[in-house]
Amino acid sequence: MEYVVIAAYFAILLVIGVVAGRRIANLDDYYAGGKNLGYWVVAFSSRASGESAWLYLGLTGLGALVGARAYWVVVGEVVGVAITWFLMAGPFKRETDRFDSITIPDYLVSRFGAPGHERAAQALRLIAAAALAVFVTIYVSAQIDATGKAFNTFLEWNYYTGALVGFGIVVAYTLSGGFVAVAWSDLVQGLMMLLGLCVLPVAAIIALSSEPVLVGGMAGLADGYTSLWGAGGPSLSNCLIIVSYLAIGLGFMGAPQVFVRFIAIRDQGEIRKGRWVAIAFTILTDGCAVLAGMLGHALLVGGSGGAEFSAVLGAGGEQVLPEMVDRLFLAPVVGLYIAAVLAAIMSTIDSLLLVASSAVTRDVYQQMLKPDLRPESLIGLSRAVTFGLALVALGMALGVSLVSPDRTIFWYVIFGWSGIAATFCPVMILALSWQRYNVWGALASMLTGALGVPLFKFAVPLIPGIGPVVSQIEELAPAFLLSLLVGAMATIATSPARGTGGRSR
Repeated sequence: MEYVVIAAYFAILLVIGVVAGRRIANLDDYYAGGKNLGYWVVAFSSRASGESAWLYLGLTGLGALVGARAYWVVVGEVVGVAITWFLMAGPFKRETDRFDSITIPDYLVSRFGAPGHERAAQALRLIAAAALAVFVTIYVSAQIDATGKAFNTFLEWNYYTGALVGFGIVVAYTLSGGFVAVAWSDLVQGLMMLLGLCVLPVAAIIALSSEPVLVGGMAGLADGYTSLWGAGGPSLSNCLIIVSYLAIGLGFMGAPQVFVRFIAIRDQGEIRKGRWVAIAFTILTDGCAVLAGMLGHALLVGGSGGAEFSAVLGAGGEQVLPEMVDRLFLAPVVGLYIAAVLAAIMSTIDSLLLVASSAVTRDVYQQMLKPDLRPESLIGLSRAVTFGLALVALGMALGVSLVSPDRTIFWYVIFGWSGIAATFCPVMILALSWQRYNVWGALASMLTGALGVPLFKFAVPLIPGIGPVVSQIEELAPAFLLSLLVGAMATIATSPARGTGGRSR
């Protein structure tokens, strides 16, 4: 029965791809949906593409592992989504419509390409495209890895078979229908994600309340498990970890896969309506994911920890959702949950592939190498580049699975997310809020963010004394803040106090 449900889900995605493909006439359609999408589609698409396997398997696993402290991730995400939709989406939509931009690098070049700065603006385009190609490929590879794990966990498939099947389906409908297919499928997948995460804690509470021995297991959970601070209370270590959880929300404030939805939305009125949908979706899905993980810990291992926890719930607790679903539901519902997990994964893969493909095809090949080409002639190349990047991500995922068998989805995804966020979000925040911000500041911000993520991830922890302390914040927060600071300093150093730093706004 699970296979019937999954097959039906895949069939729906392929039909969406075929139908949407008939609407693709030019690059605007392929990469921005003709800039005519409604708020329901954009709100669900932005949230579904921003969450991924990290939500269903990673965040539930974090809830199972660390308990209530994982709710700081929810707080960070809600704040990040609210700032994005309330303060940034409207101005960004106005400017991209005025510049007729269809990609994020398009917007950046228009914003900073004042007379005399053309070469610097093109350098900005090239750096943006390169950063997207690198970090998006890492992020997509993490999602492909999660696909293999999902099939292996739920259906006991070989990991590599599962990864290849999921890869094939998402590439097929993305190549066929472009952004329209991605947005429509994200609406369907977002609804599946929302329903599945809201139902799971309710089922777990019913199961716990009906079995007294399990209720006793709740009382035996580790010290600090139900505290927002974690074990030991408000210590320096706990505060640094909380900062790292809150910082995850920074990635929504300028991430290309999110902001391309604002290019595609119909008008400002749709943004005003869509922001409430996006915030409600975030609160419900993220809050229920953490709660489900905590309840799953009590339901499946009680107060046990250490080796027994890992044996049942896996590294980072990421088996908690599959194990809960298998214990609580009948086969048809299990099939729906498998489809929901795949929906969380695929809604991100498709979006990111298009963002990376647009960077290579539109921003490098057309804008920098072949500016005289008609956009309509690039659709075939766009599909080829999308497929090529997908193959690279697949190879990376399979390679990582061989060299790092103990990896967790949560932190594998977060590295790619951090790279995208630290490279683009400080630039977007400053570009939309500071008129004086100029092309040199943007270049400095982008380079600092892109290099800062691997620096804080791999090099800083090796520094004696301070390194292990700083590493508890993880890489996103310090790279993000350093990018903001360096961008502001470079702008102040290279422009007069009353300069605009770009085109008239």
